[in-house]
Amino acid sequence: MIEPKTVELGCKTYLLGKFPATVGREILMQYPTSAMPKIGDYKTNHALMLRIMGYVGVQVEGREEPLMLTTEALVNNHVTNAETLVKLEWAMVQHNFDFFTDGRASSFLESLMQKAQSQAFGMLTKFAQR
Repeated sequence: MIEPKTVELGCKTYLLGKFPATVGREILMQYPTSAMPKIGDYKTNHALMLRIMGYVGVQVEGREEPLMLTTEALVNNHVTNAETLVKLEWAMVQHNFDFFTDGRASSFLESLMQKAQSQAFGMLTKFAQR
């Protein structure tokens, strides 16, 4: 696990790891836009959530190494509810991308929104021409 960090949510402790470079890039480029209502793609966002959770571990009695939440079944078994899952996802984003905690996130998200709006406008223009 790269740069592990312990976080407590509710009555459970989770171990957050950093993403390898290429995984981090994939998540950074797809995650925010795939979660946008009416523009995003839920299936892509769901797959990325599972990818993110694969770098979250929990301590299990009798195991030396943490159990990584690499499948949907493991996520459902070790994350108590949807609110905790969303908090874990956000904690992972903050742990892996410093600019989400130091004020640079707003300019990054603004540029993503502009790109999404541009793509949406382009698609609407094509449909209107037909």
